[in-house]
Amino acid sequence: MKTGTKVLIAVAAVVVLLALLVIGGCNGLVSKNEEVERQYSEIDNQLQRRSDLIPNLVATVKQYAAHETAVFTAVSDARARLVGASSRAEQADADAELSSALSRLLAIAEAYPELKANENFINLQDELAGTENRIANARRYYNEAARNYNTSIRRFPTNIIANLFGFEGVEYFQASEGNKENPDVGDLFN
Repeated sequence: MKTGTKVLIAVAAVVVLLALLVIGGCNGLVSKNEEVERQYSEIDNQLQRRSDLIPNLVATVKQYAAHETAVFTAVSDARARLVGASSRAEQADADAELSSALSRLLAIAEAYPELKANENFINLQDELAGTENRIANARRYYNEAARNYNTSIRRFPTNIIANLFGFEGVEYFQASEGNKENPDVGDLFN
């Protein structure tokens, strides 16, 4: 075989190898990005589930504690804000607000022994607690997928592929500052 042919075959092999590397890297990033979106939709799904449970919980508590309108309004407003959130940051803030309002609502429920014994309330409270656990798990899985994806787009050589094809990092789902503190519900019992 001539030297020119050998060089041409070697160059063609390098080009094919680079093309396979780019295609594999790009496909890997697409898969990781889709996993991030799938995990985020699970957070959204669980937040919607909680949002759907809240009117039933509020209605049940209202029957026993009709004079606690400020708390009911806060829960309703926070739920509306969560449903209307258009970005991940807005959704995280609204989620924190709703969690705080729900904590106050459940604290009020503790003051009514007949409500605590109500089967509907107990079922709703259990459903809500289960949903809160699902939300926490969904956030954890999303943040894990986001970490894997963000790490991939920053590592060499996939960082080159990420820059070429416009892959950008994603934000982690973090609790807002106000949600990191326990709500003060002492005033509700005075």
